[in-house]
Amino acid sequence: MTLVKRRTAVIAAGLAAVLSLTTACGSSGPSGGGGATAWALTGGDEQTFRTSFESSGVDAQYFGNDAYKQKIRTAIGANEAPTLVFSWSGGLLQSWVDSGKIMDLSAEAANDPAFVNRFLPSVARTGVLDGKTYAVPNNGMQPVVLFYNKELFDRIGAQPPKTWDEMMALVPRFNEAGIAPFSLGGQSKWPQLMWEEYLVDRIGGPEVFNNIVAGKPGAWSDPAIIRANTMIQQLVDAGGFVRGFNSIATDSNADTALLFTGKAAMYLMGSWAFPTIKQADPEFISSGKLGWTTFPTVPGGKGDPANIVGNPANYWSVSATASDEQKQAALRYLREDLMNDSYVDSLLAGGSVPPLTGIEDKLAKTEDPQYLSYVYQMASKAPNFQLSWDQALSPGQADALLTNLEQLFLKQITPEQFSANMNATIGQ
Repeated sequence: MTLVKRRTAVIAAGLAAVLSLTTACGSSGPSGGGGATAWALTGGDEQTFRTSFESSGVDAQYFGNDAYKQKIRTAIGANEAPTLVFSWSGGLLQSWVDSGKIMDLSAEAANDPAFVNRFLPSVARTGVLDGKTYAVPNNGMQPVVLFYNKELFDRIGAQPPKTWDEMMALVPRFNEAGIAPFSLGGQSKWPQLMWEEYLVDRIGGPEVFNNIVAGKPGAWSDPAIIRANTMIQQLVDAGGFVRGFNSIATDSNADTALLFTGKAAMYLMGSWAFPTIKQADPEFISSGKLGWTTFPTVPGGKGDPANIVGNPANYWSVSATASDEQKQAALRYLREDLMNDSYVDSLLAGGSVPPLTGIEDKLAKTEDPQYLSYVYQMASKAPNFQLSWDQALSPGQADALLTNLEQLFLKQITPEQFSANMNATIGQ
């Protein structure tokens, strides 16, 4: 996620180090790129990017999740960013916009309504800052889903949990059977955030985090946050997570593998886990062993059970420091190549759901209609689709959040200390 997700969040396909690919540049490749460059992530929807860049002549490089986040910050600050800038929107994009590093795409959107209107409003909205369009979605929607191994549930004669109490009751049953209840890539930190986000929303609703984003003094001490973090530590104490979770890295897909190899029963992760599993173990999906459901409800909670967290999508922006020729090439790519028919078909074939309106018929004709339609309905009907906190907050706050959350999961600080530490970051 290191920042997600979300994060992410997109899962890197086993590569934490930088990978590069030179595609179609100069006289040796297709014409039309105009010298435009792009950086994207390995894993997830990488192949869709590769194919579209090759056909348009954009010179692209690919990086592991955490490596990219470090590299792009440095490049933006040094005015050495690629023409097409990959992001999760949120606080980091806002900081780039505030410093004049990102091009305003509002005129493009006004001249070509389909430039933005083709996307689901809840997803397109994330690329709009202060009423202006600075980013457009570039891949599938990424709500956080509770995945589970049906075979392991059958082994202990259980059903997926609908409430927190039902989930906690499953923990000792799986442990007694020698199965980890939950997989978790704690070394990467950001996967732990998904627990925090869902619990806080289920308990207190979206207003709790909205107050944090607004900089309300003491917002991190909201009772919903204290209760959520108390519940997280209760889950840790009960043995809810795989042993040694703090040494498991998500960029290696080790956490994902625990689910489809039968080592862990459940896995809270962004929807990008599905294409990762499909690539690693197609039979696990084709045999019907993979299940998915929503995050459990919490007794007495104020949040709508249909609310979701995650990344509405990842986004492309255009660097304000690029040359005019590069900018025009990037805009041409966004108009003509992004989300065209072959692009959409590629996303669907890989198990990702494009954030486009009116694609129900396409979803029904895919190899995985049940899962893809589930994600589409989940995202399009959610009353609130909360962007991953580490992306919604400023970079400084996000770093502090992940550090304190790691300490919380390791029982190194109490819920009250977590809130006090995070309250000190408000306004930073």
